[in-house]
Amino acid sequence: MKRHASRRAIAAGLAAAALLPAAPLAAQTYPAKPIRMVVPFPPGGFSDLFGRILAGKMSESWGQNVVVENRTGAGGTIGSDIVAKSPPDGYTLVMGTIGTHAINATLFSKLPYDPIRDFAAVAFVVEADGLLVVHPSLPVKTVKELVALATARPGELTVSSAGSGTTSHLAAELFKSLTRTDMVHVPYKGNVPAITGLLSGETSLLFATLPTVLPQVQAGRLRGIAVLGGKRSAALPQMPTLSEAGLKGFAVNNWTGLFAAGGTPAAVVSRLNGEVNRVMQLPEVQARLPKEGLSYVAMTPEQFAAFVRAEKDKWAPLVRASGARAD
Repeated sequence: MKRHASRRAIAAGLAAAALLPAAPLAAQTYPAKPIRMVVPFPPGGFSDLFGRILAGKMSESWGQNVVVENRTGAGGTIGSDIVAKSPPDGYTLVMGTIGTHAINATLFSKLPYDPIRDFAAVAFVVEADGLLVVHPSLPVKTVKELVALATARPGELTVSSAGSGTTSHLAAELFKSLTRTDMVHVPYKGNVPAITGLLSGETSLLFATLPTVLPQVQAGRLRGIAVLGGKRSAALPQMPTLSEAGLKGFAVNNWTGLFAAGGTPAAVVSRLNGEVNRVMQLPEVQARLPKEGLSYVAMTPEQFAAFVRAEKDKWAPLVRASGARAD
């Protein structure tokens, strides 16, 4: 009896041991099929741009297609929700942003996903400087002049945004709150339509992600007024920050990063993280960042997850204080 029992114990132990390499083995063979990368905004924005850079380089490196898919709407929540509800296997990813994974948790009364619990934070990609721009026909060149004009003409100036719930929307609401001005919010379906509306004169101003408007500013088609972040941008070193212009403490920088569905194996997340950091440190990628008002910091998945949690906590009281709602 003891001999049979011993044999059964050994067999059970061998069976259990055979199961142990399964998860690492899955990571070793990842990716074994094409990867879907969701960008929850229209083409042309900086999350779309870097999603496509990453997708191209990852496809070359891994020999598997990484297909970018733009699924827009509701401040990025529609595309993000697709990934939150996808199988946790690393084959459906999303280029999340400060909006989708930090601000929207407070801006929307009810999100279809939890930005922390329902995602695996994979890698930080880039942070983008912001820029307040106006249509050249607007007779202002400084923040002081803009505030004076908006005060004198309440409800007449119009502010473009990339949509309700986006960073451009929140920055506008914070500006209005701090300056006690009344301007009309005009939401578009993405950064590119918002910029097009401003270029055509449909709207007066826009709190933009700098890379998306820099060519228009350099060509004189839009006028830059102030940088939105806490420090001046290397792309426009002569441009003051809003804080320098009198709005002390105003700092809104957009960022984007890669996320998988919550529960994705740590080994798969680690493999993705290593590939993102490899691509972002390529000389040709590094060379373009400061010219476009972008910056990159290598983060582990754990560091990126902590960064996202801190961003969510940071923005919650600011959103509430601004009174902004996206519903």
